[in-house]
Amino acid sequence: MAETIKKISYTSGQLIVPHHPKIPFFPGDGIGEEVWQAARQAFDAAVAAAYGKNRTIEWIEVLAGQKALASGHALLPDETLDAIREYRVAIKGPTMTPVGGGHRSINVTLRQALDLYANVRPVRYFDGVVAPVVNPEALDVVIFRENTEDVYAGIEFAAESDDCQRVEQLLKDMNCNVRPGSGIGIKVISKHGTRRLIRAAIDYALDTGRRRVTMVHKGNIMKETEGAFRRWGYELAAEAFPNTAIAACDLPSQEVPFTPGKVVLDDVIADAMFQELLLRPSRYDVIAAPNLNGDYLSDACAAQVGGLGIAPGANIGDGMAVFEATHGTAPDIAGKGIANPCSMMLSGAMLLRHIGWHDAAARIDKSVAAVLKSGRMTTDLAAKREHIEVLGTDAFGAAVVEAINS
Repeated sequence: MAETIKKISYTSGQLIVPHHPKIPFFPGDGIGEEVWQAARQAFDAAVAAAYGKNRTIEWIEVLAGQKALASGHALLPDETLDAIREYRVAIKGPTMTPVGGGHRSINVTLRQALDLYANVRPVRYFDGVVAPVVNPEALDVVIFRENTEDVYAGIEFAAESDDCQRVEQLLKDMNCNVRPGSGIGIKVISKHGTRRLIRAAIDYALDTGRRRVTMVHKGNIMKETEGAFRRWGYELAAEAFPNTAIAACDLPSQEVPFTPGKVVLDDVIADAMFQELLLRPSRYDVIAAPNLNGDYLSDACAAQVGGLGIAPGANIGDGMAVFEATHGTAPDIAGKGIANPCSMMLSGAMLLRHIGWHDAAARIDKSVAAVLKSGRMTTDLAAKREHIEVLGTDAFGAAVVEAINS
């Protein structure tokens, strides 16, 4: 009997993926449509090369961003959220967020509405790309950034507003000094949010054979939020992974031996971590951090290997995930056909791996790497080196498809 089910389902903590699933997408704003079209060709080619006609993806466009507004909808319509809930897995392009005013980030709303609590950002070097450090290949990390709390909780009060003055007075009553005229934001880090993020990071490290999970925090100053993040992480590891997660403090030295089936858990203060990743990048494997620390580290690590144009990302919750290009909308080059589709392509590879289609995912990763290594790249990467072939968005996409099919 031919398969008729086309929805990914979630049972007993596992995704159940049919051979021909429907997956929602929205291209995003600015360069989004261009990079999506190039990436989609790579996705379909990789699936066909890996599985023939036995597996396919039916892409369903949903509305968000400026395209949604132009159609008379909200920036992130309820129908879009409902579609992602129904089909479980989606992919998106970059969406515009005004700075200092206007509407709230679509990304933030999406992550919170769907409880996509882990922002997962693998960062690795691709041979042929010019990077600002001497040995960019030494960095190969996966960052797990908490996605719903900390600054993303969005609890703040405008300076001199009635609500802000009430909060200011409350703080003064608690012997906390607040300079008059301050805007006030509240940092929220919960035990629940921390434990599920650290669990996801440790699970990932064990599943992929990585040797170390490092919690990055500012617990030396903010002891009851970021310090609690560290404390709750160690507690979770001891309770949930008593035989597989080893606290680094229990080891005789800082050098972490690789032991199959086990992972070492340690922690580093946030400001020190930036130096560590520059001086000793090969020491680190999986990084788990509260929202703001993880945001800074994700972009800084991407810069070490050549930029956000080659950095994929995912927002993952329990039974639901949205994959995304990590760069911005780049309105200054939109419509010119020169945008870099690598981030979208590599995010799609993450999606395929997430649904268990590892062969197709590997074909995308290897083909993107092969094209870049051959000296063919888009202008953002080409501007940093000589003797290369500059490709437009569509041409780069075609080169990746050719590599997939070769």
